[in-house]
Parts: sequence; structure tokens; C-alpha cells
Amino acid sequence: MKGRKFSPQKKDRRKAIRSIVEGIVLLTILIVIIRALLPSRGYFPVSEDRNLQTEQGFIAVSYFGVDRTGNKTLISTKRLEEHLKALTASGYVTISQQDIINYYTAGRPLPKKALFLIFEDGRRDTGIFAQKIMEKYNMKATILTYAQNLTLEDSKFLKAKDLKELEKSTFWEFGTNGYRLSYINVFDRHDNFLNQLNTYKFQLVSGYLDRNYNHYLMDYIRDASGIPMETYSQMQERIGWDYNSIEDIYKRELGKVPDMYILMHSNTGQFGSNDKVSAENFKWMQKLFQMNFNREGDSLNTSQASIYDLTRMQPQSYWYTNHLLMRIQDDTGEEVAFVTGDEDRNNSWDTLKGQPEFIKDTIALTSLPGESGLIKLKKNITDSNIEVSVELDGNKAGIQTIYVRADDELEEYLALSIENNVLYVYEKHKGGEKKTIFSLNLELHDGIKPQSLEENKLEAEIKELETELKYVSDVELTKRLNEQLKEKKARRAASVIEGAKEYIPEIGISEAGKRFLKVMLENDEISVIIDNKAVTERLKVSVTEGKGVYLEAAPSKEGYSQRNLTDDVYDGVFKSLVISRYSTEKKDDILYDNRLAGFEKVADTIQKGWDSLINWFIKYL
Repeated sequence: MKGRKFSPQKKDRRKAIRSIVEGIVLLTILIVIIRALLPSRGYFPVSEDRNLQTEQGFIAVSYFGVDRTGNKTLISTKRLEEHLKALTASGYVTISQQDIINYYTAGRPLPKKALFLIFEDGRRDTGIFAQKIMEKYNMKATILTYAQNLTLEDSKFLKAKDLKELEKSTFWEFGTNGYRLSYINVFDRHDNFLNQLNTYKFQLVSGYLDRNYNHYLMDYIRDASGIPMETYSQMQERIGWDYNSIEDIYKRELGKVPDMYILMHSNTGQFGSNDKVSAENFKWMQKLFQMNFNREGDSLNTSQASIYDLTRMQPQSYWYTNHLLMRIQDDTGEEVAFVTGDEDRNNSWDTLKGQPEFIKDTIALTSLPGESGLIKLKKNITDSNIEVSVELDGNKAGIQTIYVRADDELEEYLALSIENNVLYVYEKHKGGEKKTIFSLNLELHDGIKPQSLEENKLEAEIKELETELKYVSDVELTKRLNEQLKEKKARRAASVIEGAKEYIPEIGISEAGKRFLKVMLENDEISVIIDNKAVTERLKVSVTEGKGVYLEAAPSKEGYSQRNLTDDVYDGVFKSLVISRYSTEKKDDILYDNRLAGFEKVADTIQKGWDSLINWFIKYL
């Protein structure tokens, strides 16, 4: 067989075509990036004759920051757009700082569904990525900065020239979180006294802290016994220094002090943990600012509130859209436009409690506040012998449950539930109590070695010494700390195997969870696989009939947060749910399948690849 003759002209044509294709791709990417980053028009205030009211007040929604892909703290652009789109669909319109000032000082009415939108921490990526979304839904927001960050050489944070450009766009106003984010009276979980920590030190040791600390302006600086280390006048001077710095920096950098302030972090019923400290904060607030958000958790501010004691809701980056809407509906008592997503997939289920959203192959089931969310598959599963497979992507601090072989009243069933990272298998008969027939701590399933309290304490002390050494400049102190660190690292703590008490970490409310669950039911036996590893095989069960399949999501009362967030709504996330007939000899016949398939799967793969490419260019260009 003759080989093809080499042709330089053909090779050149291929190179030219490849170059043209690459050029088109790059040009397309640049156009997408430019469109994403550049503003297109100004903000249009709401018409003054729009359903004005004075009694309902307004809601305040505050995000930490925005990132294109999102992370544990920063919300992704995709999810932020979903949130703002849903708020718009629910009738909410944004208001300005001056609208709030007029409302409280002059009794001037607000729109019927007034929204005050906030972005905290003054991050540069927030300004870049949020504005295009705000433009789309004609929303105005306040971006907050720490005065100290305006003067630091840290590219993550907005500087004065950036704030001026944002304000010029008409979509932004600016406010302040104060001079700095700093911590006092800090103890770790083992009651080791760490005294004062700046933001960077705090982040390094945060894994060993619980709730025993305070923010810089909230209290006297105290010693390990809780006795003040400063006099009343010294406390006044310390707090006054921060507020004077705020005034000096903003006037120098921006020509004015922001009208809006958020005191970090009060939630005390006053303006600090101590009444004298509270009075000092209030004195400075009235001198420098027109308003203060003093609390976090609830979103609603009515005409009865004080303009210096306002409250804001802080949506987390992992909240699905209905989570936000559920919280707002609970705060305000007003109806919102919940989202259902894919209508065809939604039509396969009856919603009994809460609100599901069907997003491609994912069912995000949002619970009612303090209660559960519950949906039932409309199709009866007449086969008792079935296999169920699903990826559970809800956070660890919460409850995700699948009911099988259930009756119409959910009085009889088998249930598999992951609750706070523990797997439970339940069964219940009509008229009887729910009975646990199997349980497993999934930390053990993962092969994580239990740590003793002694080991965790020693680990914390080593980390704390390493952190202190990063920032110390005194030669003698450095020498002493190094000696202590050497001694700590040479020490050996008793293990759990040796009889020491186990350290059981609390699960944070934002701690991500992801488990692949497979369940096989055959006659009076159940087998369960978690993450491709068997946890129980051919376990005997007594519930052998029933046609119903239900999904349930519920918040956990044990969820923990260092920032003392309270959240009684939970998103159960059920991905790629498949139910099929099952037997040990033969396995076939899909009874329900929520996976992506065909063109939908191809389109999703292409979209993910395209998004990854855009993200890469934004990150590295």
C-alpha cells in the first residue's frame, strides 16, 4: 500500500486553518471576558409612585464577596445571578442608603418590596464580577471596605480609585466595616489564652478555635482570668483611635466618610459585650455615620427599628436559591416566587413540604424553617426488590433521607439517612415507632483515625507557636518561642488506643458533604454501599412491601459555626438518582432515572469545558 505523498502546501493549509480556529476561540473568549467585566449602562432608580409603604420596611441581604467559580466563603457568579433573578421575580427592588436615611429620619415611604443589597469585605473580585449581574436586574448595592485595607499593599482589596470608579458607574455606593478586622480575648478550644489576634493570625489558628473570642471593638481587652487589662480611659483611647483612623483615612482617600457602617460583630442587644464599651461605640457611630447594621441573621427592618440597630441576612455561598427565598419568606411573612427549575423533572414528584428545585441531574430540596422538606415520587414502585443509587451533596450538618417501600401515609417504610455524617438505616411499621437497625459513623468508614483530646491540644499549641513566630520581631522572644516549639514537637500525647479521651470535632454548618450511596433491596434483606465500599450486606429487614419513594431534607440542631450563624433551613441535594429492579442474579429495568443522557449530557459536558476555559483565562490573563 502506497503512502501518501508529503505536500508542504497541504501542511501549510492545515497550520493556517488551525491558527484561524485558535484565533476565533481566543477572540470569542476575549469578547465574553470583556462583556463580563465592562458596564453597559447606568442604574435606573425605581419610579417614586411604585406601591409606596411605610410600615413594611425593607430587607437587607449581605454577601461576603463574589468569585466567578465560588468557594467556601465567596458566592459564584452563577449562584449570585440565580439569587438576584429570583429576588427580582419576587418583586424586590433595590433602595439606596439615602432612601433608608429618609425613611427613618423623615418618614419618607419605600417601595413595597424594598431590598438593600450589601457586599462586605471590599474585595476587588466582588466589584468585577457582581456589577454585570446587577446591571442585568437593575440593582444598586453598597460595597464595604475596611479603612486599613485602603492603605495596604494587598491586591485582593479595593483601593480608593477603584471605589471612585464603582461609584461613578451609579450601581454602587460605599460603606465601611470599620478600621480593621481584629480579635481580642481569644481562647482556643482547650482554654489556652491567645490574647489578641489580627486577621492573618486568626485565619491560621481558626481550626483550633470554638466560640470563645471577641472582636476588637466589642469589649475591654482582658487577661486570661477575664480581668480588664486596661482602664476605662485606656479603653476609650483605644476605641477612639480606630474611629479617628476611619475618619482620617476615608477623608484623605475618598474625600468623605461613608454614611453606612457595620459594627463587627455585635448581635448583643447593644453596641458591644460591655455596657461602657457599647456606649463608646454608640458615641462614635452618631458622630461619624448616618446608619449602622448592628445585627446579622434576620433580613427584615421595620419602621420600629433604630437606624443604628439595623439587621442583615448573610446568604452563604452554598445556599440554593430557594434557601434564600425560604429565609426571606420566614422573616417577612410575604410570599416569594420559589423556583422549580426543570418542569418536566418536577412533574415526576409531588411536593409535600418545603420546595424542590430541579437543576439538570440534581434535586435540591429546601426544607421549611426548622422543619423538613419532603417530596414523593408520583410513580409507584411496585417491585419490592430494587436498587437505588444517588449522590448526596448536601452539607454534613443536616439530614438527607431516602424512604423506600413506603406506604401512602409514610407510616410504614424503610429509610436510609445520612445525619451529621452518620449513616442510619431505619424501619417503621404502621402504628409503631421508628427503629434504628443499623448505624455507622462515616468518619470511621473513611478510615479517619480518631484523635484524642490530648493530641488535638498538642497540635493546637504547636500551630499557635508557629503562628506567633511568623509575626514576632523581638530576638529574645523569638528564641524563647523556638525553644517552646522544639519542646512541644518532641512531646508525645496519649492516643485513643491508649485510653485517652477522644476528641470529637463539631461539624460546621458550612462543611461540605459528598457521598455516593447505593442500596440493594431483595426480599427481607438490605445491602448498602457508601462511596463504592460496602457498609452492610444482607441485613435482615421486616418491612417487605410498599410502593412509595420519598426524599426528605431537614436542618440539624447540632450545626456549628465559629461566627455563631444561625440557620434553620437546609438544602438536601440528591444528584443522579436512579431506581431500578434488582436481584442478585439479574439486574435490569430502570424504573426512575434523573441522570443526564443524550444531547443534554453532551451539552452539559461542552458547557463545563467552556466555563473551565473562560475561568482559566480570567485567572491567568
